[in-house]
Amino acid sequence: MALKGETIATGAPTRCPDCNKNLVVEVLHSNAGYYIGTWCDCGPNSRESGYYRRSEDAQRDLDSGNFNR
Repeated sequence: MALKGETIATGAPTRCPDCNKNLVVEVLHSNAGYYIGTWCDCGPNSRESGYYRRSEDAQRDLDSGNFNR
């Protein structure tokens, strides 16, 4: 379960508080794997899903909207 403010659904901003850029939910990658979240030039802002081994699986869930933690 996501903590308050950790995801957009629980209150994370949809605009970066530092650079004011609109944050787009997309498939991202980290050392832990692929995930659905938001990112801007300032860095990561939210992680909307768990981790996936393959980007294709994350993209499929993003496209279907089936990714809430």
